[in-house]
Amino acid sequence: MSSLADKLGRMCSVVFANYEGLPVKDIEALRRELKVAGIDYTVAKKTLLGLAAKAAHLDLNPKEVEGNFAVVISYEDEVAAAKILAKFAKDHEALRVVGGVLQGKMISSAMTLALAKVPSKKELLGLLVGSLNSPIFGFVNVLAGNLRGLLTVMNAIKDKKTA
Repeated sequence: MSSLADKLGRMCSVVFANYEGLPVKDIEALRRELKVAGIDYTVAKKTLLGLAAKAAHLDLNPKEVEGNFAVVISYEDEVAAAKILAKFAKDHEALRVVGGVLQGKMISSAMTLALAKVPSKKELLGLLVGSLNSPIFGFVNVLAGNLRGLLTVMNAIKDKKTA
C-alpha cells in the first residue's frame, strides 16, 4: 500500500481503465507503451486504492468507479496517460477509460477522454516557442529585405555602367 500511496502522491494525473476482456498479450503491449512514456500501469483492489489515496491526501473514492480497472499513473504530463489509453482503446474495443484523477479530484470518463484531446506539454511548449520566435523572424526578414533591395539596385547600376 505504501508503494501505491507514494505513486499517488507523486502523480500529475491518474486514468482508470477497464481492461476486462482484453487479452494478456494486448495488456502487455499497453504496459510496454506506457513504460516507454514513463507511466505506471497498476492493478489494485478498490479498498487498497482507497487506503492509498487517503494516505496520499487525495479526495478519491474508487468505489464510485464501476467494474474492475487498472490504475494508470502519469508523473510528468497530465495528458500523456489519457492520450495513450484513448489511442489504444480505438484499436482495442475491450479497453474502456472509466474515469480518472486530475489535480487531486475525481473526473468522469468523458472528462478524461476530453483531456486526451488536449495537446501535450511538449506540444504546447513548442507552440509557445514558435509564437515567441515569429515576430523576431519577421523583423529579421524585413531588415534582410531592405538589404536585398539595396543590393538589387547596386547590381542594376553596375550592369548599366558596364553595358
